[in-house]
Amino acid sequence: MRILVTGAQGQLGRCLQDALAESAHDWRALGRSALDIADSASVARAIEGFAPDVVINAAAYTAVDRAETEVDAACRINAEGPAHLARACQTHGARLIHVSTDYVFDGDAERPYREEDTTRPLGVYGASKLAGERAVAEACTQHLIVRVAWVFSEYGNNFLKTMLRLGAERDSLGIVDDQQGTPTYAGDLARALVRLTEVNKGWGTYHFSGGRPVSWYRFAEAIFQEAARQGKLERVPTLNPITTEEFPTPAARPAWSVLDGSQLQSVFGIGQGDWEQALAKVIARL
Repeated sequence: MRILVTGAQGQLGRCLQDALAESAHDWRALGRSALDIADSASVARAIEGFAPDVVINAAAYTAVDRAETEVDAACRINAEGPAHLARACQTHGARLIHVSTDYVFDGDAERPYREEDTTRPLGVYGASKLAGERAVAEACTQHLIVRVAWVFSEYGNNFLKTMLRLGAERDSLGIVDDQQGTPTYAGDLARALVRLTEVNKGWGTYHFSGGRPVSWYRFAEAIFQEAARQGKLERVPTLNPITTEEFPTPAARPAWSVLDGSQLQSVFGIGQGDWEQALAKVIARL
């Protein structure tokens, strides 16, 4: 199997390289300097040059708040980029696995979101990702769209690493406690995506869940408890639960970002991740 990964320098891209290095696949991972998905010519060159059987699109504009003012940049990468990839994959007979987000939903649900639930993004980031989903579905017959939430890893910038940095600098932190989600380890997601490269059926949209739902406050609490257990912090800061209203941001965020991953299990036999188990492993690697 020949697999091409976009977004090689992001946290998911790097975890995908770790997962693929343990496989027997012939693969190539390209960063933006080698493959700019927002440039149709760059996409065409990469796919024609490597002739992959499967493309995994891990490239994305993920600066949620900045997207509110950098609308064009977000749309070029999150909407136009997947469209370029989808058309090129369709032309060359390649399958496309595209990674999307819980931000396509408004967060008003009272149960985990299923794939068929109504989408209603609250901001530019979610709207651009939804546009990318639609472009992929329209342009590439053999596609899999995988939505995820609250991704963290030992790589790149993410909530876990931000908490550890701030915890080393401050005596106390206020953490939002009225947004619920399922933290997802990028390594668990990467292994699931590699397994999906081996299927040739079930085209459509799926959710990959990271495990037990928690609030940002409870996730931060777990992070600091584990870091303290491993001796990674000299002291644990005092954590104070706060509301979304007390921590205003340029972009609105879903209050409920819990995804139902049962469809992925029933169709492909791929279970959900486990952020609690992954947490100890990630912190040990930092």
